[in-house]
Amino acid sequence: MDRERASQAKGTPDGTPEGPPLVAVCQLTSTDDVDTNLRECEDLVCRASVRGARAVFLPEASDFLCGSGSQASGLTQGLDGPIVQAFRDMARRHGVWLSVGVHERGPTWSEDGRVYNSHLLLDEHGEVRAVYRKTHLFDVDLPGVVRLKESDYTLPGPCIAPPTATPIGMVGLGICYDVRFPEFSQRLRQSGAEVLTYPSAFTLTTGMAHWEPLLRARAIETQCYVVAAAQAGRHSTPRGSAPAPRVSFGHGVVVDPWGCVVAQCGHGNSLALAEVDTGLVRNVRSSMPVHEHRRHDLY
Repeated sequence: MDRERASQAKGTPDGTPEGPPLVAVCQLTSTDDVDTNLRECEDLVCRASVRGARAVFLPEASDFLCGSGSQASGLTQGLDGPIVQAFRDMARRHGVWLSVGVHERGPTWSEDGRVYNSHLLLDEHGEVRAVYRKTHLFDVDLPGVVRLKESDYTLPGPCIAPPTATPIGMVGLGICYDVRFPEFSQRLRQSGAEVLTYPSAFTLTTGMAHWEPLLRARAIETQCYVVAAAQAGRHSTPRGSAPAPRVSFGHGVVVDPWGCVVAQCGHGNSLALAEVDTGLVRNVRSSMPVHEHRRHDLY
């Protein structure tokens, strides 16, 4: 699959789709400069649309990544704020469905500054079709390797969002660390998902060890496509200060329901395109009906 496919149209001259729809999985390096991040996102969405993508997938924290919870709280807006409006305008302007990870003010934000790590699904008219708030928070302390405690400033989401009907199939929403919990993806599969998406910001250490195996495992187990947009590289600030210690793994990918990686981003801000064929999902599930073979009487 070409990294940036040279198809210039989204369908035939009479407007009917030509073959399975294309999706674009994107990769960027967010900083604490929201305006710059939005421009980078707009560039990726524009490039994806020109190449024929029906849906574009941006990473977790596409609005910003910064060095402290207090700074993140100060930059965070509500879903009715100008940041989300900018993403809605992108989807509408380029006529694509858009999956994007953002920070969202929590219900107690004015008292304690805590936020949600949220995943929005926008349609081609810029309407918000689904919101998922991350349920599994990344609290990890690997001595000498990485220490992150997301729960210091982030609230856990209250529920799993049901899959949403889109031009590429039924899409189920997760975020980053959620990929480590197979029960989560199985619940989405049981609810009708054909495509699972995990916008992410994996650390370099955990990404090198686990990123691709986890994504391929979730695709194989659920017999779904998995689309995982990724933060990539060192998240330094744009004002010349010392680089933040955080480095993200990148390697945004699309995995098919047989577990094959069918598209992967290059270095830095980039995108890769792949077809999402729900006919393949049906064929894989009918030829190996593991969902029907599950022993619900035992587990």
